[in-house]
Amino acid sequence: QVQLVESGGGLVQAGGSLRLSCAASGRSFSSYAMGWFRQAPGKEHEFVAAISKSGVTTYYSDSVKGRFTISRDDAKNTVYLQMNSLKPEDTAIYYCAAAAIVVPLRRGSYDYWGQGTQVTVSS
Repeated sequence: QVQLVESGGGLVQAGGSLRLSCAASGRSFSSYAMGWFRQAPGKEHEFVAAISKSGVTTYYSDSVKGRFTISRDDAKNTVYLQMNSLKPEDTAIYYCAAAAIVVPLRRGSYDYWGQGTQVTVSS
């Protein structure tokens, strides 16, 4: 089992920045690829970013590419999502997820999920 706890969400003005953290406990963190998804009110879950087990390979949705950066610190069992140049359309609950064998953009390939953290971007 892997437990995931997100933090770092909040209210920010458009153009601002936030850094989300996802702390993992349980089985070996480095055995998992990690991803971030988000869900805005009334919308489906949307892939945001993912990072491979080694941390070498990253993936981003077109909507956040160039603005968001995913990274991981295996010594701290934590994955981060640095979000810059935030837009009102980035408002959503952000979830981190862990996958032993991942298809990065496929929500169903992730084995464990956190409870989410709210990000609200005001215009």
